[in-house]
Amino acid sequence: MKWLLRILFLFVAAFGLVIGALLLMPGDKLAAILAEQVKSETGRELTLSGDVHLSFWPVLGMETGPVTFENAPWAGSEPMLSAESLAIGVDASALLNGDLRIRRIIADNPVLRLELSEGRGNWELSSAATQATTAEGTAAPSGSPQGEVTLDHLELTNARLIYIENGATKFGFSNVDLSASWPGPTSPMIMQAQMGVPGGKVNVDLKIPDLPAYASGVATPLQLALTAPGGEVGFDGRVNLVGEMDGSLEVKTQNTQKMLAAFGQAGVGVPLGLGRVADVSAQMTYTQEGRISLRNMVAQLDHNRFAGEADIEIAATPKITARLKGGDIDLSRYNEGLVSTGGGSGAASSSADGWSKTPIDASALSLANGEIRLTASSIAVPEVKLGPSDLTLSLDRSRAVLRMNPATLFSGQVNGQVVANNRNGLSVGGKLSAQDVDIQGALSTLAGIDRLSGAGSGEFEFLGVGQTEDEIMRSLSGKGSLNVGQGVISGFDLDRLMGRGKGTGGTTVFNSLTASFTIDQGVLTNRDLLMSLENFRADGTGQVNLGARTIDYLFTPTALRANSGQGLSVPVRIVGPWSNPSIKPDLTKVIEAAAEGQLKDLESDAKQKVLDKVGDELDTVVTDTEDVEDALKNKLEEEAKKGLLKLLGRD
Repeated sequence: MKWLLRILFLFVAAFGLVIGALLLMPGDKLAAILAEQVKSETGRELTLSGDVHLSFWPVLGMETGPVTFENAPWAGSEPMLSAESLAIGVDASALLNGDLRIRRIIADNPVLRLELSEGRGNWELSSAATQATTAEGTAAPSGSPQGEVTLDHLELTNARLIYIENGATKFGFSNVDLSASWPGPTSPMIMQAQMGVPGGKVNVDLKIPDLPAYASGVATPLQLALTAPGGEVGFDGRVNLVGEMDGSLEVKTQNTQKMLAAFGQAGVGVPLGLGRVADVSAQMTYTQEGRISLRNMVAQLDHNRFAGEADIEIAATPKITARLKGGDIDLSRYNEGLVSTGGGSGAASSSADGWSKTPIDASALSLANGEIRLTASSIAVPEVKLGPSDLTLSLDRSRAVLRMNPATLFSGQVNGQVVANNRNGLSVGGKLSAQDVDIQGALSTLAGIDRLSGAGSGEFEFLGVGQTEDEIMRSLSGKGSLNVGQGVISGFDLDRLMGRGKGTGGTTVFNSLTASFTIDQGVLTNRDLLMSLENFRADGTGQVNLGARTIDYLFTPTALRANSGQGLSVPVRIVGPWSNPSIKPDLTKVIEAAAEGQLKDLESDAKQKVLDKVGDELDTVVTDTEDVEDALKNKLEEEAKKGLLKLLGRD
């Protein structure tokens, strides 16, 4: 029995000597031993600076100063982990039973770089011996069954988290405080993170119920809640090790601009009606290629509601493909409260003064690429309201194309497209065809002209260049045609002008109107206007200066039954600002025609009187000049005959 006690004493003494030696060993020696052991197990360098302090029971732990852990050979040159200080503690008694129960991991100012390339993660660790064996083409020997691994407390203070995928940085967050715990193999892993951002802090709560399955690469349940200045995001679904996700997503914002600023998008203005306050829910799928798919999406954006689906490719310039349906969409006050970032000064000119000279900020055209199709019961934009419409907006490198397939506009159907291009300065253009459009509504809204009314059809091509409304309108070029059925021109009464009764009280009713036009440098020219009225026709020619908002036009109505059926024309010149032009009839030709008619009447009367006098003198009926000659000849012959008989002594 004594020998057994001696042997036990020798073991305790030996163990005590070893522990004492370790405790008395200089910190740099301990650091070197630990670094060598880590490299033999992982194949990577561990660099410890400053003093290293160890504890053995009940927690086997280490505290060190600055520390760096080398990255994977195939990854970037920066270390996978660095920190100003690091403290690690492991349950010693659990370790003797083959279990790894991590009591604590505490790091100050750490930088953690996670990299993924071709399915490999830099967090995957294996021993150097295993790597060498695998490289030789032989199977790595399977180790003994691992015991349980748990984590009581992880704490990172003022951390920087970087995620790199296939050489591209997907995200990087600074000033992050993170804590996590996983108390048992069957317990959920719970993590909380907090990060300072402009306007406040972002808080993240994350829960993975089955961490071992997640670590093995199996898609497992995930619950995530994020709150930020201006809004919150919730997700409940599944996630795998490479970050792919599938589940229900809900985004709610009370101030979308504030939330965008918190995530680095300060200065992005959100139009009223497109989500200054938003509530969006959808079934979301996210892939490791950076694609987000939203299905069964319902979006309440301010007072507008949309439903549909969308696909988003995350990139420096996101690509969006969406199909949306809406009811009555109101964007009539979309710019209310927006602050202009275009650098212009001064207020926009009123419509009475001319086109606005305030610079147009078209930078929003570069925010995204893609194609968005919208069908809606109605769409209200400033000064215009569309009825049931099918619109497709395509965005490609600061160039937007709006296709109408069709759009209900001014009570008619409009097909075609409108283009806005801001790649090298702003230009706008389009090619449109219209059927049964309310002409008065269209001209009043687009040009401030309200004298012509009726339902019309036509085609229109145009192109304008400039940074203001005024520059664009003065540079317009294009062509078009117009065909109007029965309608009304207000401002002058053609019946009264042509002297036919009391007229219609300052209006002219026509049966049809056709015209074609060209536009050059903002000046519209027309040469072939033809208007058909009852007993009248009217022709027109002239110019409309779209840039200067003036008109110089000659309108010539013709009374078809006047002047013995030859017609009588009364030209009317329309000149001046188109908001209040001067309309003046030219009566010169009317007077000339009337004078010519009176002269003919006088000539006719005089001729008849001469013929009557000649007839009286000749005692015969004379109807024209030829009758006068014959009557005179006959009279002379008769008088000569009488004289000859008298000379011969006969009666």
